[in-house]
Amino acid sequence: MKDTADYADNMIAAVRKAASASRTQAILPLHEPVFQGNEWKYVKACLDSTFVSSVGEYVTRFEKALAEYVGVKRAVAVASGTAALHVALRLVGVEKNDEVLLPGLTFVATANAVAYCGAVPHFVDSDETTLGLAPCQLKEYLRDTAIVKQQQCFNSKTGRRIKAAVPVHTFGHPVDIAPLLDLCRMYHIELVEDAAEALGSLYKGKHAGSFGRVSAISFNGNKIITAGGGGAILTDDEELADRARHITTTAKLPHPWEYVHDDIGYNYRMPNLNAALVLAQLEQLPAFLAKKRKLAEAYAKAFKPLEGVRLFTEPAFARSNYWLQTLLLEEGTEGKRDQLLTALHEANILARPAWKPLHQLDMYQQCPRMEMKNAEKLTAAIINLPSGAAL
Repeated sequence: MKDTADYADNMIAAVRKAASASRTQAILPLHEPVFQGNEWKYVKACLDSTFVSSVGEYVTRFEKALAEYVGVKRAVAVASGTAALHVALRLVGVEKNDEVLLPGLTFVATANAVAYCGAVPHFVDSDETTLGLAPCQLKEYLRDTAIVKQQQCFNSKTGRRIKAAVPVHTFGHPVDIAPLLDLCRMYHIELVEDAAEALGSLYKGKHAGSFGRVSAISFNGNKIITAGGGGAILTDDEELADRARHITTTAKLPHPWEYVHDDIGYNYRMPNLNAALVLAQLEQLPAFLAKKRKLAEAYAKAFKPLEGVRLFTEPAFARSNYWLQTLLLEEGTEGKRDQLLTALHEANILARPAWKPLHQLDMYQQCPRMEMKNAEKLTAAIINLPSGAAL
């Protein structure tokens, strides 16, 4: 049987040939927004009202609609997904010098939000079947690493408190969250979902972002729906939601004219103008999800005859939003990743690799971590293909 590396070389040659034959081909981005609903109508109404900042009807309408869609009691709209995660960690009590468990294979914002709290990222390996945090490996790791004292979890090696865990639904594919919830209960660790990429994804019929005590979601320009930027904090805890609203509005106490602030707050609220845009996007989400599923099926069919590569598909317990369509180079071909990416870019197909594992970044190299075998293997194998709903 032909060596799998030869198949990768043949793919690269085919892409280069196609590129040279179609130099005028339009650039195919990784993910671009689609504006075909009420975006112009709502944004125009927002401008006409002059309420374009952090107060206005579209913020309220969007928060209500988002909470209903996800199936949580409250949503608090904020300026970015990173802001949402930062505040979510603070809401569950993450403090300076605490440790927070998170996957090494995620966007840097997940670790940065931990660092904003003065806390320490503690990196966990990924599961090859979900691309997210690995429950079985984490269970074994905590058995050897964690100590519970007075209903708090501590790292036996560093002495620091392990306060929270942040599973990430990578590329929109739901992590296996049930065993993670069990682990968090066992070790008295708060679970905060990073559902930045997972709006519209389901785990055993329930929306991603509705499992943690508090969760974060993103509406960046490359997400399945966008506010241009933006994010939201999701929770079933009314008290936490009120607290989130307060500290994301600079912790200002209500008063007709006085400026009195009772805590260190943040200027994190989503402007009404952005809420108008994303509300119109949310109305179209079911159609976007259907189109992205159709695209995933087309990619899967196209790559099925090829050896050495496969399209990553949703786990059996999940229904993914397929935010990004992920190609996996199988063993023997992963060394060709950068050559294939170069060929794709020469063909104006703006594919991307996964992120550099966070434990390999200079500022996080000294952070505690378990063995990151799967994360490093996946990083070498992943190519994310153009994934927009308009394709």
